[in-house]
Amino acid sequence: MYAARFYFHAELNDFLPAGKRETCLAQEFKGTPSVKHLIESLGIPHTEVGHILVNGTAVGFDYLVQDGDQVEVFSNYESWFSETIDGRSADRKGSRPCFILDNHLGRLATYLRMLGFDTLYRNDFQDQELARVTSQQGRILLTRDRRLLMRSVVVRGYWVREKAPRLQLVEVMRRFHLFAGVQPFRRCTQCNSLLTPVSKEAVLHRLEPLTRLYFHEFRRCPNCERVYWKGSHYERMQQFIDQVIAEGLGKSSR
Repeated sequence: MYAARFYFHAELNDFLPAGKRETCLAQEFKGTPSVKHLIESLGIPHTEVGHILVNGTAVGFDYLVQDGDQVEVFSNYESWFSETIDGRSADRKGSRPCFILDNHLGRLATYLRMLGFDTLYRNDFQDQELARVTSQQGRILLTRDRRLLMRSVVVRGYWVREKAPRLQLVEVMRRFHLFAGVQPFRRCTQCNSLLTPVSKEAVLHRLEPLTRLYFHEFRRCPNCERVYWKGSHYERMQQFIDQVIAEGLGKSSR
């Protein structure tokens, strides 16, 4: 039996038991496992890792760990918008990231769409399909399932720490620097399609009497045909968005 010592930096400690955070961990192993395998055996998905030093030298996920190695593992929080650890390009600051969300994050998906971010979501996605789509389309996979993020085809992914949808939204916006990219009410919250302006006459038959009387500007989803206008619900959503942005910008990121 061999052993190596691991030290995990910053928010990677979120994945470790309380008594094993911010300390060197002795990890025993047999044979010549990859450093990726050993990191994930400790519960940390590779998508959360920025770079790795072994005995002071940078290595990739395919490095084969040796007996006595000293391994430092850094979060991708600062490196997310540069290169990933295996050389594949990640998203850049200033770009508009697009997401795909696991089945249990439906409310978060609605919020992200409300703020104008391209967000795929279905409540019947299978893990294999989620992994395939994020790989093929370059989407960032958001989930609270660590094992899903450990699938080898998943390059861009993030384990959502918070449990309440509103707090999840603030967390994701901070993590991916989304505040400057907010463009509210441009996407359908039901199906993610971009909304298009439509004349009142074209949707008049679908409106309630008071809506016909007091509102004159409408948008329609070209996919699911849902109609949107600036009623009382719009004011409530705008207030919610303003509060979320103020909360997110008023607190420092980790």
